[in-house]
Amino acid sequence: MSAGKYRKEHNCLNCGSHVEKHYCSDCGQPNLELKESFWGFISHSIAHYFHFDNKFFQTLTPLLTQPGQVTLDYLAGKRARYINPVSMYIFVSIVYFLVAYSPKHTSKEKEHVSVETQNKQRAALDSVDKRLGAAGILKHAPGIANDVKQGIKEDIDKSTFKSMTFHQQTTVLADLKKQNKANRSDSLSRIITKFSEIHDERNDSTYEAYLNRQKHLPLMEKDNWFERMIKKRSITLGEKSEVIEETLEHNRPKQYFLLMPLLALFIMWNFRRNHIYYLDHLIFTIHGMTAYFIISIFTQPIIKYIFGADSIVSSIIKIGVVVWICWYMFKALKVFYQRQKVVGKMLMIFILYYVAFSFTEMIMLNLIYYVAV
Repeated sequence: MSAGKYRKEHNCLNCGSHVEKHYCSDCGQPNLELKESFWGFISHSIAHYFHFDNKFFQTLTPLLTQPGQVTLDYLAGKRARYINPVSMYIFVSIVYFLVAYSPKHTSKEKEHVSVETQNKQRAALDSVDKRLGAAGILKHAPGIANDVKQGIKEDIDKSTFKSMTFHQQTTVLADLKKQNKANRSDSLSRIITKFSEIHDERNDSTYEAYLNRQKHLPLMEKDNWFERMIKKRSITLGEKSEVIEETLEHNRPKQYFLLMPLLALFIMWNFRRNHIYYLDHLIFTIHGMTAYFIISIFTQPIIKYIFGADSIVSSIIKIGVVVWICWYMFKALKVFYQRQKVVGKMLMIFILYYVAFSFTEMIMLNLIYYVAV
């Protein structure tokens, strides 16, 4: 790597110590001339960049293809060719959370069923009626045919009811209850129950509206204090779901970073007979998390922006990533800990990490919930 023009003087400009050759033996600063040409500055900067770039790829290739080997080399003192584990982790994790882990922005749209859609639904019901008749089911098994048609009709009526305004729903429910009171019908009672759930859900869009509805209910139908608390939490989560989701994703890097020492501890517990220092387990964990982030940097954008999260190709990629994680963990544990039987320990590490991840997720969700409230 080109270093620039060295000074003839032998005093270090940084600490004042005597410099024998090109580098200060006390602070390590190169004894370079302060003034340099524009092209000298550019070439020096590019040289530093490609020096980092070269070390990055020298670390990247064995990190992905030879699990556990980079950690072994690093702990054995072969460090000149590799980037410092923490420096590489920070660099890769920043790229990962900028490129691969963008939060999902959900938009709440009101459900609406157009007149044209309703007409299509009715036409579909008529088509079903004709096909049942053509198959002879209407004639030979009228009970089954009526049940099928009634089920389809209820689903259509349910979607239509959802598209109505709150006051329209109130009017329809009142009419249905009058009809049911005059002429008792099990199917009509079932429809009223379903419609009432939809109506109450829209009515309880805010906690204040929910409390107001509770005031007008008979004493035996009112929710107790625990049910009210659960309802408040449910409504608040629904109202602020986008804010909570974005805040959760924003704090995801902190969650991964804080869980990494815990993951190293889980690994140490499972391989305590190897008598390895905790710091060595931590370096092994940092290398493993870095490898996972690198794979995700390439796969997550493909899943999100090219094929879509719900596509078959994306599902195959996700399965491939899971398989790669299992393979990588298995190989890394075998190489680093020099053990043949690692499957059981690997499963235990996965279980412990999953429990820890779920627990911290619950804590974060509750903290965000109370802040949001």
